[in-house]
Parts: sequence; structure tokens; C-alpha cells
Amino acid sequence: MAGFGRLRHELSSCKDIHEFDAPALLSPFLQVIQASSTSAPITILALKAIRKFLSYGFISPDSPRFPLAMQSLSTAITHCRFEASDSAQDEVVLLMILHLMEDMLSGPGGALLSDESVCEMMETGLTMCCQSRLSELLRRTAEAAMVRMCQIIFEHLKHLEVQAGDDLEALDNQANGDTEALRMVPSTNGNDVIASSDAPPSEERTSSSTENAINDPETNSASTPSDVPDSLEIKPYSLPSMKELFRVLVDLLDPHDKQQGDTMRVMALRIIHVALEVAGPSIARHPALAVVAEDRLCRHLFQLVRSDNMAILQESLIVADTLLETCRGVLKLQQELFLSYLVACLHPPVEIPWEANIDPSLYDGIPQRPSSAKAPPSQAGSGRATPVPVQDRQRLGMEGGTRKPDARQAMVESVSALARMPSFLVELFVNYDCDANRVNLCGDMIGLLSRSALPDSATWSTTSVPPLCLDALLGESGIIDNSPASAAKFLRQTSRVSKAVLGDFLSKKGNDAYLESFLDLFDFSGKRVDEALRQLLESFRLPGESPLIERIVTAFAKKYHTLSEDVETQDAVFVLTYAIIMLNVDQHSPKIKKRMELTDFARQVRGVNNEKDFAPEFLQATFEAIRTNEIILPDEHDNQHAFDYAWRELLLKTESAGPLIHCNTNIYDADMFAATWKPIVSTLSYVFMSATDDAVFSRVVTGFDQCAQIAAKYGITEALDHIIQNLSYMTTLDNDNLANTLLNTEVKVSDDSDSVMVSELAVKLGRDFKAQLATLVLFRVVKGSEHIIINGWEHIVRIWLKLFVNSLIPPFYNRGHAHLKLPKIPLHTPSQVIDRAAKAADTGLFSALSSYISSYAADDPPEPSAEEVESSLSTADCIKACHLEDVFSNISSLPVAALSPLMEALLNQLPDDESPNVPAITVKSERVPSSPTSGGNKAVPARPTYDPAVVYILEFCTVLALRNAETIELLGKQVAEALQMILRNSSRYHSALVSRAAYYQFNMLKASYDHDFVRAPVLLHTISSFPREMLAKTSQLVLQGLKVCIEQPGPLRSEIMTSPDFWLILRTLAGNSNSSPTVFDILEGGVSGSPSAIIADNYEAAITILNEYATAAQVGAVDEQKGERRQRNARPPKKEAASENAIVSRGVKAINLISSMTARIPHLMKQSHLENSEAWSAYWLPIFQALTTQCTNPCREVRQLAFSALQRSLLSPELTCSDHKEWTAIFGEVLFPLILKLLKPEVYSSDRDGMSETRVQAASLLCKTFLQYLVLLSKWDGMLDLWLQIIDIMDRLMNSGQGDSLEEAVPENLKNVLLFMSSSGYLVPPTKDPSQGELWAETWKRIDRFLPDLRKDLSLEEEEQDAIASDKLAAKSQATTEAQETVPAVGQVESPAGEK
Repeated sequence: MAGFGRLRHELSSCKDIHEFDAPALLSPFLQVIQASSTSAPITILALKAIRKFLSYGFISPDSPRFPLAMQSLSTAITHCRFEASDSAQDEVVLLMILHLMEDMLSGPGGALLSDESVCEMMETGLTMCCQSRLSELLRRTAEAAMVRMCQIIFEHLKHLEVQAGDDLEALDNQANGDTEALRMVPSTNGNDVIASSDAPPSEERTSSSTENAINDPETNSASTPSDVPDSLEIKPYSLPSMKELFRVLVDLLDPHDKQQGDTMRVMALRIIHVALEVAGPSIARHPALAVVAEDRLCRHLFQLVRSDNMAILQESLIVADTLLETCRGVLKLQQELFLSYLVACLHPPVEIPWEANIDPSLYDGIPQRPSSAKAPPSQAGSGRATPVPVQDRQRLGMEGGTRKPDARQAMVESVSALARMPSFLVELFVNYDCDANRVNLCGDMIGLLSRSALPDSATWSTTSVPPLCLDALLGESGIIDNSPASAAKFLRQTSRVSKAVLGDFLSKKGNDAYLESFLDLFDFSGKRVDEALRQLLESFRLPGESPLIERIVTAFAKKYHTLSEDVETQDAVFVLTYAIIMLNVDQHSPKIKKRMELTDFARQVRGVNNEKDFAPEFLQATFEAIRTNEIILPDEHDNQHAFDYAWRELLLKTESAGPLIHCNTNIYDADMFAATWKPIVSTLSYVFMSATDDAVFSRVVTGFDQCAQIAAKYGITEALDHIIQNLSYMTTLDNDNLANTLLNTEVKVSDDSDSVMVSELAVKLGRDFKAQLATLVLFRVVKGSEHIIINGWEHIVRIWLKLFVNSLIPPFYNRGHAHLKLPKIPLHTPSQVIDRAAKAADTGLFSALSSYISSYAADDPPEPSAEEVESSLSTADCIKACHLEDVFSNISSLPVAALSPLMEALLNQLPDDESPNVPAITVKSERVPSSPTSGGNKAVPARPTYDPAVVYILEFCTVLALRNAETIELLGKQVAEALQMILRNSSRYHSALVSRAAYYQFNMLKASYDHDFVRAPVLLHTISSFPREMLAKTSQLVLQGLKVCIEQPGPLRSEIMTSPDFWLILRTLAGNSNSSPTVFDILEGGVSGSPSAIIADNYEAAITILNEYATAAQVGAVDEQKGERRQRNARPPKKEAASENAIVSRGVKAINLISSMTARIPHLMKQSHLENSEAWSAYWLPIFQALTTQCTNPCREVRQLAFSALQRSLLSPELTCSDHKEWTAIFGEVLFPLILKLLKPEVYSSDRDGMSETRVQAASLLCKTFLQYLVLLSKWDGMLDLWLQIIDIMDRLMNSGQGDSLEEAVPENLKNVLLFMSSSGYLVPPTKDPSQGELWAETWKRIDRFLPDLRKDLSLEEEEQDAIASDKLAAKSQATTEAQETVPAVGQVESPAGEK
């Protein structure tokens, strides 16, 4: 009490309490606290007073000797003595001490406490936590206080590091001195803190004190803080006290210390956890603390995780996770031991169960046991001379024992938490898997997560384990990184997130970055405010609270304002958006009776657009859009010695193992994924096939997508191929057998929609949600990764083929880029075509009954049900959503090297040479195949069957190969060989396939002519060797392919058109009515082209085919004669028009082409290596023979044109040459056979009126030709015989019995010839020229037989005869000259009678 009196006296003269000496102010209170005779209530009052001094600032850092005061206060409260009385009062004292210690450490003087003070305070707190005799409330309060004080102490370590700067070594040296004075020994004896009234009689203690006060002699002294000299320097606490505190806490974890109970260990774990949370990295940086963590902390933790006490296990796992997260840089081997134990414990002990609908190949990448699992003791590979028993191995952490389900779940949660650390698994891969001396921890961890993610793992753990492992596994695959943009993208794309939860999340305070990133995913450009708002609110549900809505509207206004032209300010967008939301509720809420009008809406937003009104038309459009279309917010859819030895070995290896490498980088991603993708993909596949929850599907789908992206980014082809293989299996579309298409039915559901093909495949896929989802994921994986895929193309191609033959995809999405100008690949005709839109109006009972009876009578398959049609529509929507057009577009621009695997996969699907495996699909017509309508077990016709899939493959390959010169060089040979195989075995395949294969091959020939992939002679010979029926059926595309190759002049055109097989093909197809026009086009282009393709090698073949076309034109004679008979009764007679018949037109063109070829004869004769005589016969004679043949054509138009051409050719000056023997054949081989043929009755009867005129023209032409070449003939020895033959021909014409026309024409023509010969001196009496006597005699001898009066008419008196003959000769010579200079037009050849 004297102390309080002195204090009162001193305070009476104190003007400022802050200037009063702090130790003096505290001195009497500290004496009360330390006095053993003081009762608990008095001690409580003293403690309360001191707390007030500190909280009111009476004692502050500005107070004199403040550090000494804090030191004295710490010593007093840690050595507090008071009389034991009521236990409740005693605990209040202890509670006050706890609060005061907490205030001291957290206050401004906390950093001034010495190491000794801190250690004493922590020792006092720990002692309270450990006293089992204290109440549970006090112990819990003490624990909470210890957590708070430890947090403050270890946070102070960061401040010390900042103060030390780069000189951390000096800070570490402080902990290397003698720390014996700081040694903490917290008491766990229940009688050391309080001696209660019910204590055992043997205990004579009547006062309570802390343990240290009993044994500390200093507490018995009567010294007070005021007696301490001012010069005493108090060093603030630093690393030594932290080291001691950390050591004591760790020692409390010793599982083999029998004095410590599990309750104390749990308490210590919680405190250590806080220390690691606030200063884990700092602890690892300071050796004094790190050595404790590396050795004792890890050793105790790794033994505690084997405890069956769930509280111990859970806290140990939490501390271990935090320790590894913050200090793993110095715990490389310790982390290996801990994780290996967890993997061994958690890896399921049984094989993956077999399920009927899951192929084992889907999960063959999931390991059955971790690679770190040790061999059984009986095996020599254990590495020990005396194998350790299994139980001891488990205690050592070498193997995992059987753990309870709850323990397994806790361990899985621990592993999952570690796996979700951004760089954790990468560090495992780099530090362990890439080190030959370490365990493959990364592979084992992923294998564990993969195996535990399977549903069956719930049977020996808990139902929470599979989803936890799946989440951890997919987290490792990088589904969402740490950026708001990535999270927003995921939330925007997934459909499995609750829309209400998403709205709450985006509007939550603090998630502004996520909201902005989410809005950045929308494109509002060009949209009105209501349209943009509608688009946004379709993705999540607006929260109900006004502040949350305001947050979203504000962000929307900020985003939209930058893109809008109608709204001038961000505030205007904000107000208008709110008005639209209110308008939406007003117009569509059933609770509101009176609806808002446009004027009301406009009034709400008046003047908000930058103090102006919005445009009336803008407001009206917005109002009408909301009024007519509600913005619908979307709904939610132990062997201790062995362990110590092993631990010492681990510590010895720590230095050589080096520190753990931190890998905050992605440079190892490729190697890590390449090593770990198999179990990940296998797990995703198994879970997908076995899952039933939509959320799981969403996670797995995203996992597949992420794995594929990683594989594509780093070019890990094997992983991507395996993903495609598994997904292909899940689609149910990947098998070797094509789906049955015999019963495919085309159904038109409505007038405004496309028809849908109901097939077995479409119905099956439409009913299987998993298969549809797998199909979507498959092509999502393929799109953008086409350049990486190799073996996966085999599965993709098989799926494409099934979709194509069932009319679910077109042949190609980018036919505009194709080099093939062909119609779409024909598919089989559906068994039925049903127009349900037309039947919708007629749905009565009678109609249904009659429809059933008619289909039954016709033996038709039943119509598809509504459910089958709906399933088919679902399948069509699924395929459409796959966006295969993007895949084909990417393929069209792939590098050539990346196309090779696709090409190989396509060609591998072709049927074998020996027995092509194609479905039996018959064909209705030559171009469009259809399925047979007959069913049952009837025998299939032994004829080639059509497979549209083969055509699809060949066309696809051809399109890819023809892309450019590089693809031709690399891929052309494979495609050409495949096409040639089809053509070579044409009899085994359907004509529709063979025809397209031929066309593809011609395109390949043109593109690869510089290479040796396709040889023109071989291809032409192959096609010409087709059976005649096959050649006829394939003619259209064969000829189209030929036109492609010969449309441009060049070496290829020359090589083809000089091939005998080419002309054989043309000649064979010229007689076919379907192909004849195309053949003629080819022929016309070759003959009339510039330059002409007709040379010596193909000259005669071309004339032969042209002659056949001209001959075919005889069908026009019937129309001509009918028209002539009609015109006889008409007055005046109409001029005959040219025939409209296409065949006649081609015949006319053929004659013109033959005639035009005479212009090339001199050029060809000069180029030929033949003698003149042989060349004349080779080039002139075929034309004359062809024209001669057509001069007897029944078609008058063709005949007259041929006759005119013949006349021009015969009278051409190019015809003659010095060698008479050849050109004189025009009589014996041209004119004489022509006239003889005209004299035949069958020729005459083909056109009686027209042939009469032709005979007259032929007689006149014979005479003209003879007179034209008379001078040359006079030098020829055979002239007399030729002349006599001409007279005989005239005799036959005269006596043909034709009528008056020849009887007049023949004498006139002969007169002309005789007079010309007489005037020229060739036909004169022997008296005048004896050398011509024989000619004179033989001439009149023959003529007198049929024209006896002709000689008399010409035999005048010699003088008169000479004069008359001279006059006539002059006249006839002039007429002959005019006739030679004038060539008659078609149908207007002058008759001999007209020359008279």
C-alpha cells in the first residue's frame, strides 16, 4: 500500500501523464500482481488497471523508460502470484493475464519486448493450453490467444527481414549464440498453475503461480522496476525467441512423448499452421528455423498422418500441406517421402472393374499401382538383406496401409489441395520424375488422381473422393488459370453452371474484374440498348437485390457506351437500362394490371441523354421490342528405431539432393504432359462412359478440350490421337461396318423446313445423349488440331463415311475450292419419301387405315414413328453443331506433310482388290443409285453393287491431291494407284463408281503430267478395254475427263489424240445416243481447234468418225420427205428450212469438218515421210471416199453439202501433182463408184426426188472433172480407157429408166465434152490426125449404141463443120471456164440441162 501512496503523491504534482515515468506508474500494480498474499480479486483489479493504462495511452512509447516498463510488466505477469481461492476467480486471473499478454504483443510496445520476455509469455500461454485441470473454456481461450500471439510474433519476422535488407546473415547469426536462457519448458502438470482448495493433502502450496515463478529465485527478491538502473539496454526480440517458440511447438507434436496427449498435439498443430501461413517462406529462408522444419517438424508430421485419430490426421494434413506450399524449397526429400506415403495409402487396391458398355482400351492408360510401390518382401528386388515386415514398412512410410474411408477422404483432400497449386505438379515433374534417383511423383500423383476419380473408388473411401480427384486432375490440366479472363470464358461457355449462382457471383462486391472480363466476351456493336441487354441477360439471372443489379448495370453501361451511337453518355446508358428492365417487368408481369404506354416510358428517360431526349423512333423501337418480346431471364437449370534411421538417412541426402527447383514457368509443360497424358485421358474416358450427372459431363468435356489444346499446342500427336480414338468409340459411330441404309426414309416434316433422313444410325444416335455429346466434343477437339493428327484420322474418316452414307453430311463443305466440276456424289434412293406436311390436314381414322393397308399391300416398310423422326432431327442438329465445315476448311489449307496421314487413312478404307466389302445397294438408273425395294431372303443379283463411301473416299483424295503442285508431287502417286485399281478391275465395281474414278484419274493425269504417276496410254488402254456395256454406262464422265485433258493445246493433248485407244473410245461411244454429242464436241474441238490436233497419226481416224456422224444424219430424210409432201399442196411452195434435228446438225457439221480438213492436206503431205504417191492416197483419198459415201446419204441436206464439198475438192488445183497414177484415181475410186452407187435401186428409193437430181449432178461433175484435167490426161497412156469408161457410165445413166432429166442431161454433157475434145484436137477424124484414129473410132462406136443421132448432129460438112465446131468450141470453152470458177452452193448445183 506504501507504493500506491507514493504513486498518489507523485501523480499529484504531475501535469502530463505522458511525461510520468512508466516504470514508476506500474510499480505498485506489479508488486500486487507478484505478491503471493494477494487474493485473486485484488490481482484482477491490478490487471484491469494495467490494461486500461495501455489501452488509454497512459503508458505509450512516448513515456519515459517505456521499454523498461514493458519488460517489467512482462516479467510480472509471467510470474504472477496470488492466493488460491475460488477456481472460477483463479481462471479469471489467468484469462486477464492472457488478454494482457495479447495486448502487449499487439500494441505499440510489442516490438520492444526482449527475447526473454517473449519466451516467458509464450511459455505461460502454452502452460495454460496444456493444463488439463483448467476448464475447457479457458484452455480454448488460451489456444486462441496463443494463435493470435504467434501470428504477431512470426509476422514480426517479415519486418526484421525488411530492416535487415540484404544483410540477412547478420539476422541469422543472432540465433547462433547461447539460447539456454531462452529455453521454454511449458508445464503439463495439472498442479503447477493453480493449487485449488481440493488439492491432495500432501501438497502444501497455498498460493498459485506460474511454473517459472516457483523455481525462479528472482521472484523472491523485493526489487521493483523503479530500482533498475536507467542504463540497462533492452534488446527487442528477434530470431532467437522465434526459434525457441517454433522448437517448443514442434516438440509438442512428438507422437512418442507419452506426456503429451492428442489434444495438445492438435493445439500445437493449429498454432504451427498459423505460423506457417504468415511466415512460411521466411521460415524457409532462415537456417535456424528451417532446420527445425526440415527435421523435427517433418518427422513428427509424417508420423502423425498415420494416426487413426481423425482430428490428428486432419490437422496434420493441413499443416503438411501448408508446410509444403510455403517451405517446399528446402524440403525436397521430405516432400518425396510424404507424397509417396499418401500415394501408397490412397491408390485403390483392386483392379478397375469391368463394365459391359466400356471398352477396356478406353482406360488402359490408368496405372494399376504406383511406380513407387515397393515389391513384396519375398522378392529379391526389395533392396535389403533382411526384408522389413509389411507392418513396419507401413510405419516407416514405405507403404500405405489400409485406411478408413474418412481418412482416405481427408488424404484425398490434402492431395487435391496440393495438386491445385499452379506450379506444384510441374515442380514434381522437374524435381522428381526427371531425376533418375527420385520417385516419379508427378506420374504417381496423376495416376492416383486418375484411378481415384473412377466411380468405384467410392466403395472403399467416400462418395466425395471421385469428384475431388476429378477436380484436382482437371485442375492440373489447366481448365481455368488464375486470370479473371480465363474464368469468365469458362463461365460464359459452360452450360452447367447455375445461372442464378452465376448472376450472384458476377454481381458480388470484389468480383468486378470477373464481371468486366465476362462483359468483354460480348459483342454489342451495332445493337440497340435493349438488344445488347437481352443478349447479356440470356447468360445469367439478375440478382434480386438492388445494389447487385446496380453493379451489373453500371458495368454494362460502361461497356456499351463505348460502342453506341444512339446514347451519348454512360449515365444515359445506365438510366435507360434501368428503365428497360422496369419496362420489361411492367409489360409482362401478371401482377400489374395497368401497363405502361410509350409516353410513360419516354417520360422516364426524358432529358437523360446528355440533357437531351432520345430520338422518338429509337424509343419507339425499344418500347415495341420489349412489349412484343419479353426479356426472359434464364432459370437454373511401429518400429521407431527404423524410422529414426530412415529419417537420418533422408537428412543426410538432403544436402546432396539440392534444393527443390521452383517452376513458375510453362517451359516444362510439353514434357510433363507427354509423360502424364495417358492416365488423364483414360480417366476422362471412363468417367464419361460411366457418369450420369450433367455437371460431371461438363467437367469431362472441358477436360478433353483442354487436353486436346495442350496436345495440339505442343505437338504431342500420340495424346491427341488417343483422345480422338476414345471419343470416336464413345460416339458409337466408329466401327468397320457401315450402318444399314436399306430402310432409310426421307421425311419432310413441314413446308418451311428441310427434309430429314430417318435411318438406323440417325435414330440410334438421336436417342443416345452421351454419344451426341461425345460427337460434339470429338469434332471440337479435331477443329484446329488437324495439322497434328496422325492415327486419329482413321477413326474420323470412318465416322465421316457413316454420316455421309446416311445423308447427315454433304460430300464436301468447300466444293467451291474443289478442282472437280462434278455433281454431288449420288447416294442410294431412300426406300420411302414421306411428306408429312401434306398429310397434316388429313389425319382421320379412315386415312390412317387406308395408308396402313396400302403400305402393307405394297410390302413397303412401316413409316417411321414420331419418336424416330424426333431422334433423327436431334441427330441432324448435333451434326450441324459440330461445324464440320470448319474442319474441312482447315483441311483444305493444311501443310502437305500434314495431309499425308489423312490421305493414308482415306485410302485404307477402300475395299480390297479381291473381295470388295461394300453394302448391297442396287441402282435405279445409271447415275443415281437406289436401294432395292424387295426384302426377305431373296437372292442378291450377281452384279456389281454401289458403295457411295468408296466414291466419297476417291473424290476426297483427288481433291486433296489436286490442290497444288506440291500436293500433286507428294500425294498424287497414292491417289493415282488407287484410282487405277478401280479402273483395272472395272467389272467388279458399279458403273457409277467406275465413271467417277475415270474422271478423277483424267484430272490426275492432267495435273501430274510432268510426273510419272499416270501414263496417258495406259489409262486410255484401260478404259478402251472396258466391256462395251460398262463403257456405255460410264461414257459421260469418261468423255468429260477426256475433255479436261485435251481442252488446252500441249503435249498431253497431242499424246492423247494420237493414241489409237483414244479414237477407239470415241468411235465406240459415237454410236451411243447419250454420249454421241460429247464425242462430237471433242472431235470438233480437235479438228477445228487452233492449232488443230489432227496430224498424220490420227487423220484417218478422225475422218472415219466424222463420216459415221454424217451417216447417222440419214434419220433426217424422213422429216425432209414429210415436209416435201406437205409443201406440194401449198401455194406458193416454201423454201425448205434446215433440219432442227440435232443428229442432222451434227452430220452437217461433220461434212463441213471433213471439207475443212482438205486445207491441211498439203501441210500434212509435206510433213509426212511418204512418197508423193503414197501421201496422196493417205490424205486425199480418205476425204474423197467419205464425201462420196455421203453423196448417197438419204438426208438431202447432208447429201447436197457433201456433193458440193466433193466438187470443190475434185476441182481444187491442189489435187494434181506430177504423178498421174495417183490423182487419176479420182475417177476409178471416187466418181465411178459414186455414180454406180447412185444407180442402185435401194439408194434411189431412199429419196426418189432428191436422188434424181443427185444423179444429174454426178453426171455433170464427171464431165466437168474430165474436161478440167483433159490436158493432163492426154499425156497419160490410160486416157482412152478412162474415156471409154466415162462413156459407159453415161450409157448406164441414160438407160437407168429414171426419166426425162437424165435423158436430157446425158446428151448435153456428152456434147459439151465431144465438142471441147474436137476443138482441142483430141477427138478428130483419122483423116485429119491419124494418131487419134483409135480414139475417134472407139468413141463413136460406144456412143452410137445409146445415142445414135448424136454423131449425126455433130457431123456437118467438113468446112462448115469446122466453122461450126469452132464456134461451139469457143462457146463451150467459156461455159466450162465459168463452171470451173463457180462452185454451187448447198442444194443449188446446176444441172447439165441448165447449161444448154
